[in-house]
Amino acid sequence: SRGQLQQSTTGRRRNNGPDSSTFTRRGLLGPAIINQANIKLTEQEHQLLRLGPRFIFDDPKTASRRRTTELATLKRKLEARFFEKKVSPGRPVKQFIAELDVLLQNLHNIPSTRKQIQFNKTQTNKSFDTLSSIIQSSQPSQSQVIIRPRKKKNYGRIVKRLKYKIHLANTILRKTDKSKVFHLGKVDHYQKKSEEYMDNTKAYQCLGAIDPLPDLIQRTNKYLLDLRLAKWITQKQYEQLSIKPNEVELAHLYYLPKAHKPGTPLRPIISGLKHPTIKISKFLDDLLRPLFDQMALDSTVTSGFDLVKKLQQWSRNNFRQDTLFCTIDVTDLYTMVPQIEGVLSLRKMLDQLKLKQVGKLKVETIIRLSRFVMTNNYFSYNGQFYHQVRGGAMGSPLTLTISNCYMYFFERQIVNQIRNSSGLYFRYIDDIFITINWPVRHLLKEVDRWNKFDENIKLSANIGSIANFLDLNMENREGQLYTTVFQKPSYEPYYLPFNSIHPLHMKKNIPFAMLLRAIRYCSTFESYLNEREKLRMALLLNKYPNKIIDEQFNNVLVKFGINEPLTPVNYNRFRQKIIDSPIKEKLSVNYDKSIFVHFTYCSSMKIFPIKFHTLWDKYFDKSPINEVTPILGTRNVNNLQRRLIHTKSKS
Repeated sequence: SRGQLQQSTTGRRRNNGPDSSTFTRRGLLGPAIINQANIKLTEQEHQLLRLGPRFIFDDPKTASRRRTTELATLKRKLEARFFEKKVSPGRPVKQFIAELDVLLQNLHNIPSTRKQIQFNKTQTNKSFDTLSSIIQSSQPSQSQVIIRPRKKKNYGRIVKRLKYKIHLANTILRKTDKSKVFHLGKVDHYQKKSEEYMDNTKAYQCLGAIDPLPDLIQRTNKYLLDLRLAKWITQKQYEQLSIKPNEVELAHLYYLPKAHKPGTPLRPIISGLKHPTIKISKFLDDLLRPLFDQMALDSTVTSGFDLVKKLQQWSRNNFRQDTLFCTIDVTDLYTMVPQIEGVLSLRKMLDQLKLKQVGKLKVETIIRLSRFVMTNNYFSYNGQFYHQVRGGAMGSPLTLTISNCYMYFFERQIVNQIRNSSGLYFRYIDDIFITINWPVRHLLKEVDRWNKFDENIKLSANIGSIANFLDLNMENREGQLYTTVFQKPSYEPYYLPFNSIHPLHMKKNIPFAMLLRAIRYCSTFESYLNEREKLRMALLLNKYPNKIIDEQFNNVLVKFGINEPLTPVNYNRFRQKIIDSPIKEKLSVNYDKSIFVHFTYCSSMKIFPIKFHTLWDKYFDKSPINEVTPILGTRNVNNLQRRLIHTKSKS
């Protein structure tokens, strides 16, 4: 049978990760890299890759180079706001831009002061103080790695040398699918796995060396024009969706290694940010996804925390000693959904919601455009061109909504069956969670029966008293529900390194969000303590100072009005308070009274926001645009992933 029984009498998780020999030595130097290609790396190259895909080294030269363009963009925005008021921008705008230019030049040229990261000496747990000192002594400090000019030049040289070495070694560098660390694999392995995947799914037709892009551009514009002439779409929609030949390029296929699974299978990603149909796909998805979310609200979850709340509520009246957990994986959902039936599931959704049009588009127009998107997925891979004849492109926005709709109607009978038996059923895209008071044999028999509903949908189930779903671990201990954070066997303690050149608020948010998750997920004080200390360890490995960690851990409690430390006595009460607290919705932005400003961030830009707003008030506080609020954002230079990884193969 396809349903695979997971032993409910043991609490052991299967280690599906790759052999430990494929991981480089880690020790206390930070997260590992996965070197299945066995390429020989120097210590400097090891250190660079351990910093992870998201790491950004200081690059004031790039920030300075972008300055002129960024100032010109800001100037155009300011002038547009003055013209809206029917007032000439005049000297204030010119003077503001000129003074801002001088400020940025000074910031880009001033060498930052050397600054040693100080760890909090009042740390109560001495083991972490010891770890902190080991990390500091075994790794370059932030000032050594980022701020000293010599080190900045070294990063660039190491990147170039490493790219050249990877190319010569016939090796592919990727970010892993789940753990988000660097993975080095052989080209032959990727080629073999790609051929196996294409052969198994039968979803792709090879077109050889014939480039389908010119014909696809012509057909896309003609299709839209025909719809416009037939008055199926408006002139504005036609202009919004039509494409210019010089602005599009064919999608390309690449793979992410699933290092947490045996044999390191690959997840296909079709990158089509400039594909001819991407505008239509995004336009339709923006219309349809909110409708699906509304329709499937009672049978889907959006996160592990969402499941925690629903499971906690259900367990109060239904949880027993023989309660089973069942997690089901849908095999290759995106590529197995048939294209025509997938599009028709959208029609079913709109019929069920009793809608005749959405966003001034008739249902028939939506169906026609959706069919065009689904049947015109073309991409290049390894010098060849392909047409996807089954399923949707994993990377096209509409594919997710169509797959979700198809699954929604597939699972209706299952949902009703589970709920009629007082069970709980939820799905997150291609992962299904069920908890129910059925005998194991009966549940396995039902999974086999469900597998016969649709030849395109293959279900693989794990059943037992312990289950992992998304990032949540659940256990039935003698009729009591226990939950905690789940980490895959291949988990790597990788977070954005603290010495990466990102704004400080982005780094501070990481310990805050991770501890909040720990409190929400951990049903006992003991499991919370364990998770908190694992989190602290991971943050220290990523060079976060104890002071920042403690500050953000405390801020979690402060945010929810808790003014005392968590203890075994008060943990359950305060945890429930946090779980029950409503999640604040993001404040909507008044675009008419806001102006977005972006400048490239580097280490010397920490004082820039204060100086920028001072300048703004100086020139515009009493001007015709004084009601406009500047919203200051940052642009980043390329991180290591962008510098080292190129997913588009050269023809």
